[in-house]
Amino acid sequence: MSHAVSIRPAQKGDAAEMAILVDISSHGFASWFWYGAVLNGSKETAFEEGRCFMRSDTQPAAWKDASIALVGDEIAGVIIGHPILPSIMDETAPHPVVEPILELQKTIAGDWFIDSLGVYRHHRGRGLGKRLLAHEIARAGNRPVSLITESDNETALGLYKSHGFAEVTRRQAVPLTENGKQHDWVLLTRSAA
Repeated sequence: MSHAVSIRPAQKGDAAEMAILVDISSHGFASWFWYGAVLNGSKETAFEEGRCFMRSDTQPAAWKDASIALVGDEIAGVIIGHPILPSIMDETAPHPVVEPILELQKTIAGDWFIDSLGVYRHHRGRGLGKRLLAHEIARAGNRPVSLITESDNETALGLYKSHGFAEVTRRQAVPLTENGKQHDWVLLTRSAA
């Protein structure tokens, strides 16, 4: 049975599902980062921190910047986008693994930035990623749209290039662990509409 697909603005109550989808989108990077709240004693789990972040009314890349894909009444995917403000030039990386990402973001101040695009595995292959991406490009209006992805994520690179994104530059990623995978962070941009 086929269920209707729809996209709607995220709601604050979607925060837990958003945290899961952002972690899927980042291949575990988000939960690794959120685990810092467990280490400092402020949260019990990484996902508690992720949920709290996604519920923020003031942080960029939280619920107010997100759109949700639904298959029937089930949350199936998320996309999060927002403008990169000039104030990013004053930011410092909270951890060495974030330095190359922040360095890339500083080159695109003024662009619309797609922070995350994630779809649950059992909903992939239905065009949800394409629909979410087209939705976010439309939300950007007449701004250039940029995003950062891993160099070894061929599926994502193919999707983005098929929607007019082109590679601008790369930075070598800092591995999360001593034996972590080696890859580059790839900055892709799509010219203004």
